[in-house]
Order: sequence, then structure tokens, then C-alpha cells
Amino acid sequence: MTRKLPPDFELWEDVARTVKPLHKAKPRKKSTPKPELASDAAKTAPSLKAPAKPTTVRHEPPPLTGLDRRSERRMTRGQVEIEGRIDLHGTGIERSHERLLNFLAASRAQGLRMVLVITGKGASPFTRHTLHGADHYHAPERQGRLRRLAPEWFHEREFRQHIAGFQPAHPRHGGGGAFYVRLRKKERTVK
Repeated sequence: MTRKLPPDFELWEDVARTVKPLHKAKPRKKSTPKPELASDAAKTAPSLKAPAKPTTVRHEPPPLTGLDRRSERRMTRGQVEIEGRIDLHGTGIERSHERLLNFLAASRAQGLRMVLVITGKGASPFTRHTLHGADHYHAPERQGRLRRLAPEWFHEREFRQHIAGFQPAHPRHGGGGAFYVRLRKKERTVK
């Protein structure tokens, strides 16, 4: 059976010959089914081994949902009601991580929704002092490690189960040295 070509097919062929492609056409690979070998059939045959143990599925906490536009705007303006706060100044990295996680879990268990996490600003030209000289001031431990690490912690699995979203605080609440943290709703207990 012959296929009937459209009336303007010849015209199309003439135009197609004069057009220069923008990109080189990638050669298409023709997929041909490979003949099944006896060794392949043995691999796919059902095994007589004991069935595998069922794996336990670990449920990942939901991702940070972020904040709705209205909440985000209110936070940017500093118009939020802070229900709890934690100040991590003067605490080491490991201890701060533990304290922060415990604080967020306890705050969520109490039903709090908005808390302030104060990390400190670290090295800042506005907090500079010359009592010990400039070299002491620029020591690595003064570079605001908590301020840098807190957002990373908020994305960790154990933190995500408590946190819905976060944002740097307004200057009246600590500015770059603090974060507003929106907690997830308190888990309901089934009786």
C-alpha cells in the first residue's frame, strides 16, 4: 500500500534542503533487543533462597515548608510575637547543637509556634574593640560560627521534624545575630 503524500510535500522538501540546522543533530541509537543468553536466563530465574527480610522504612520528616508571604512580611518588619527564645552566646558548637535541638523540641511540645534563636553576630565592625588588639579580635573562634551553622542545622533531619521555616530576625530582635523560627504544630496524642 502506498502512502499518499500531501500536495505541498515537494515544496516542503525544497525548503528543508535550504535550511541550515542550528545544532548538529545527535545520531539516534536504534534500540534492538539483545538475544537472551542462557546465562542471562539463569540470572533472572527465581532463586530458591529464603525471602529477603522486610526492610524497615524510615520516614523522613517533611521538608522545611518555608513561610507564607504574610508571615514572612511580618517577620521582615519585626511584627511578630515571640513566644520563646534561646541565647547560644558563649556555648561551644556541639553543646549549642544539643541545646538548640532540645529547646526546639520542648517549645514545640508546649505548643509554641514562634521562637527566637540568638546566635550572635560574630566578627562585626560594629562590635570591634581594641582592648586585646586586632589580632585577638580576628581569631577563628570569633567568626560567627553559630550564625553560619544554625541554618545548616535547621535543615538536618532531627531539626526538620520540629521546624516549619526560619528567617533572619529584624534588627529590634537581634538582626543578623538571630533567627525567627516557626515551629510545626504540636503533635496530637492519640488516646
